[in-house]
This record gives sequence, C-alpha cells and structure tokens, in this order.
Amino acid sequence: MAKNKIKPRILPGFMELLPREQILFNSMYDTIREVYESFGFLPLDTPVIELSETLLAKAGGETEKQIYRFSKGDTDLSLRFDLTVPLARYVAEHSADLAFPFKRYQMSKVYRGERPQKGRFREFYQCDIDVIGNEELDLTYDAEMPAVIYNVFKRLDFGEFVIKINNRKLLNGFFEELNLSDKIGDILRNIDKIDKIGKSALIEELNEIIGDECAINKIIEFISIEGSSDEKLESLKNMSVSNKKFEEGLTELENVIIYLRKFGIEEDCFEIDLKIARGLDYYTGTVYETVLKDYPGLGSVCSGGRYDNLTEYYTNKKLPGIGISIGLTRLFSQLITEKIISPATGSIAKILVLPMQSDMEYTIKVADMLRKNNIPTDVYYSQKAIKHKMKYADRLGVPFVVVIGDDELAAGEATLKNMTTGIQTTVKLEDLISEYKKQIGE
Repeated sequence: MAKNKIKPRILPGFMELLPREQILFNSMYDTIREVYESFGFLPLDTPVIELSETLLAKAGGETEKQIYRFSKGDTDLSLRFDLTVPLARYVAEHSADLAFPFKRYQMSKVYRGERPQKGRFREFYQCDIDVIGNEELDLTYDAEMPAVIYNVFKRLDFGEFVIKINNRKLLNGFFEELNLSDKIGDILRNIDKIDKIGKSALIEELNEIIGDECAINKIIEFISIEGSSDEKLESLKNMSVSNKKFEEGLTELENVIIYLRKFGIEEDCFEIDLKIARGLDYYTGTVYETVLKDYPGLGSVCSGGRYDNLTEYYTNKKLPGIGISIGLTRLFSQLITEKIISPATGSIAKILVLPMQSDMEYTIKVADMLRKNNIPTDVYYSQKAIKHKMKYADRLGVPFVVVIGDDELAAGEATLKNMTTGIQTTVKLEDLISEYKKQIGE
C-alpha cells in the first residue's frame, strides 16, 4: 500500500530562494559586509535563542506579542526579534573586555510572529552596525553613519538615493515649547507616517491628540520647512524657540551636516527632513531614513539613529550609541518584485570543465590549476554527450566552459568557450589562465 505523500511547503512569511536568486542575495549581503568592515566595524554573531527575561526586559505591547517564546524543561526561551537587544546584553555582559568606542556589525536572521504580507516576513535578515561609547560618544559618529550608508548604496547601485536626517532633540524641544511634552510620543509616531497617510490625515490624527488648531498649524508649518539643508538650518535658527533641548538639537544637526561634507558625501545624497522622527522611543538625537529616489514606494531602505543608553536594563553604566539597520530580506524581496534587480547567473563557478573522456586525471589537474589561480571552477563528471553538457552549462549561466576531449588530452591542451559570444579557443594548458584573463579583460 502506497504511503500518503506530504506536500513539500514552507510556512508563510519565510523566504526561500532558488540558486540564481540566492547568489544575487549573497552578493548584496557581501557588499554590505565589505563596506561595514571597510569602516572598521567588528563582526558579532549572537545566539538566535536568548533567555526570555533578557529579550523581554524592554519589550512590550506589539513587540512582545510578536516574540516566538517557548519552554525547554524549566527554561523560558525566546527567538531574537531584532539585533539591538542582543547587542545590549552582549555589551553589558562583556564591557570589561571591549575597547570603547565599540564598533560592531551583525548581519543575521531575526524572528517576529506577525501577519505575513507583502514586504513583511516572520524570518528575515537585518544588517546592523552600531557604535557604543562609554559615558560619551563623539558627534562625528553621527556623520559617519550616513557615510557608511552612502558607500553601501553607491556600491549596490540601485540608482539615486537620499539620506534623510533629523534630530529628536530638535523635535522634542519644539513640542515642549508648545506645551505638548506629555504628547510627544503620540505626535512623533503620527508625524513619522505622514508620507504614507498624507498631510490631511495627519492633521486629523493630531486634532484627536492635541485638539488645538493653533498648535497643529505650527507643527505643520515646522515640518513643512523647505529649501536646501543650509536654508532649512537658517529657517530653524530664525524661529523664536527658546528651548535648551531645541537649541542642542539644532547645533547637533548643523554640525552633522558640516561633517557629512567632510566625509565627501554628495550634496544631492542627503537632506534635512523635519518629518523624520523614527517611531521607536529610544532614539534621542540624530535620526536617519534612506529612500531610493526612483522607487519611493519602497519606503525607507535603511534607518536608525542615536540613543542615550542602550544597556539601561542590564547595567548602571551609561553606554550611549548610534546605529543603522538595513532590512535585507524585505529590501531584496521588494527589489525582485519590482524588477529593479534580477539574477544574472545560477552558477558560482566562472568556468565549468567538461571532460569528454573517462580518465579524469587530466580534468582534475586542469580544475585544480584554475582554482589555485583563484578562478571558481566546477566539473561535470557524468558521462554524457557534449550537447547535454552544454545545455547544462547554459542552464546554469556559467560564463565559460573548458572542453577536454581526446585531442586536447593528447596534446596537453584545453578548449575555452565563451558562453556569451560562442567563441572558442584551443590553447596549451599553460596558456589557459592568460587566455581566460584576456577574455574577461584582465
């Protein structure tokens, strides 16, 4: 009696790619990692599973509902829902062994039990960098973060982008001046949504929160200040706001803009945007969001900001920090869906060796020589007709094949075929590397 077969499938909200897409994903991942490391960020890999008391120290509300939580024996465990809380635990636990400022990057999967929908996943990669200071952290790091973002998206080359910058002290001081200190959180969460809901809907939301038409008009006027970054700074200076927090935020924002230019970031790649608030409450200074100019519908592709005390739930030490995050799974999914990127090949190998005889000694020697010259090389070992082997190479998308038939074996040669142009060249084995490099323009 035949057994019932189980339908092969994965849970909704999880991304699983075919090799072509996975190669492209890995290329983006590696590019981001290389830029992070070029700025001196150190690698970190924290456990996927943490003690629930650790992860839940600061969690609450919707975040707590989304945590995958379970018990193993008497131990209460949870899957990490971001990389920031594990970082806080790590820094508090290992602070005596770390050199501050501590610059780390982590590019790992996190888990959230939310309803799967377009652009939202239950398992996804976050690519984070943070700089943690001991008692203090120089403002120059606030400008280094956009410099990292700039280099990442220049190398990824998805077209023009803009890094939007604001300061939470500036916002908080402005709202304090309007006697709205007790409503700042609600106001900021709604301002942060203006690009999605529009100005009219924002005014309606603010009316429910504030109920003061004069204050609402001042808020709308404030976040609508236009002009270049320098013109916006000048407009802010000319406002009659006598609030210490506002003045601190304005000074910080002005200095960050000065440093951005020193980092060589092009003027059209950053702007002050007074609507950027970042909904999370722990941001206390500079905040960022990055948008692809040609694809604004994708929303922010990289965001973050400064926070006063990352580890307040784990230690009494004051450890301020600043960080950014790229949600790589979400970004990749959107870019593929919108056909902004597409996979070019299903092969890691640059050359596929096709032996046409049963003795593999010479074939293995050729492949070994190619690999020792840092050329990723695969071999098709099965005894099939050349037509079948070429079809396999074409389906993989491998750029070159090396054919070794009886004639090549007897003469100590190899035939290199360019799968794009169809041109093939037979050369002595010792000339194979130079011929390959000539064809790829090296």
